[in-house]
Amino acid sequence: MALMLLALLIFGITYLLIITEWINKMIAAMLGGFAIILTGIVSQEIAFRAIDWNVIFFLIGMMLVISVIRQTGLFMYLAIKIAKLAKGRPLAIMVLMYLLTTFTSAFMGSVTTIMILVPIVLLIASELKISPVPFIITMVIASNAGGAATMIGDPPNILIGSATDYNFLDFIFNLTPPVLIITITSVGLIWLLYRKKMHVSNQNRAHLMGYNEKNLIKNKSLLKSSLLVLAMMLTAFTLQGVIKMETATIAMSAGLLLLILSDRHKVEHTLANDIDWVTIFFFMGLFMIVESLVETGFIDMIATSVMRITHGEPKTTSMVILWLSGIFSAVIDNVPFVAAMIPVLEKLGVMIGNPEAMHPVWWSLALGACLGGNGTMIGASANIVAIGIANRNGFHISFKEYTKIGALFALNAIILSTFYVLIRYY
Repeated sequence: MALMLLALLIFGITYLLIITEWINKMIAAMLGGFAIILTGIVSQEIAFRAIDWNVIFFLIGMMLVISVIRQTGLFMYLAIKIAKLAKGRPLAIMVLMYLLTTFTSAFMGSVTTIMILVPIVLLIASELKISPVPFIITMVIASNAGGAATMIGDPPNILIGSATDYNFLDFIFNLTPPVLIITITSVGLIWLLYRKKMHVSNQNRAHLMGYNEKNLIKNKSLLKSSLLVLAMMLTAFTLQGVIKMETATIAMSAGLLLLILSDRHKVEHTLANDIDWVTIFFFMGLFMIVESLVETGFIDMIATSVMRITHGEPKTTSMVILWLSGIFSAVIDNVPFVAAMIPVLEKLGVMIGNPEAMHPVWWSLALGACLGGNGTMIGASANIVAIGIANRNGFHISFKEYTKIGALFALNAIILSTFYVLIRYY
């Protein structure tokens, strides 16, 4: 019991440091990870073995892929193309950027998509002489919603996919349908919230329409090669169950191939500047900390408590997990939350004793964590990244300003997910 309390104390302090950002989140997670070793809660061997290397190398591989595609200018081209397609009208741009962010996040990852598209929408807003804040907030919401649709779209899904036997197609078949419904209703919310709030002069619209987006493509041959490799990678993800290959191997193979095709003499520059090592080590630290909760029996205690509440009834368990995940992911980063919940669900699966009955419970965790993360500005990694980019460019987004919009979209998504789970699985 003493070791359990100590593990909980370290876990709680780490969470507090992550939420308050008093120190860098990577330092907080790594300090917590090595604190459990130094205090004797678990051995170094056990802590290191808890790191999910499939997740780690998958993230690195995807970062390499995005790094090379970004060099081609494709993402800037798409954004300007969309702005011109909307004829410079702010509301139409917002809706189209929402849809682009949703789609891109499903295959490129929510954090990566935000890093690529938010600077672009800052440019568009600057040309139109309007505030980019509403665009940024709705794009963050879109990134988390789109990321929920696939196994590779959002960090919580990556964790769930690595911890279970679900493949890429399983995630698409089970999670893409509710995301499509949520996207339609979210576009309706955007129209209701912003239809009378954004105006732009004809002169500024004409200036934006004057951009020649074709000049934004910097390397056409590399673009063709990148799109081919990207298509091969996504095909491999789709056929993962057939080819029996893990996501890390697929992503790393694609990333390394693109490095060779781009400029193999700039590998050091790419590794130093385009790989988010902060996120990589953040994940490592979390895996180590969560293992201490498993080793000390706390996870077993939580699983037993959930079983006591739900009596092992799958429908009730799914609803509890969905709403618990949605609420908690709104106030704490959904990555450490899901990392802690995975062993809980694994234990619940043993207690329930029916693998088939656990499928809706896992999908409920994915939906709750990814969509609930929209509730506040600290609910998901993409939120924090977007707010940081806005602040560095002179646009402050307060906790209140984000939450009054994000919470509305999150509540809408969780309610729709509740109906989806109940109708489809029960």
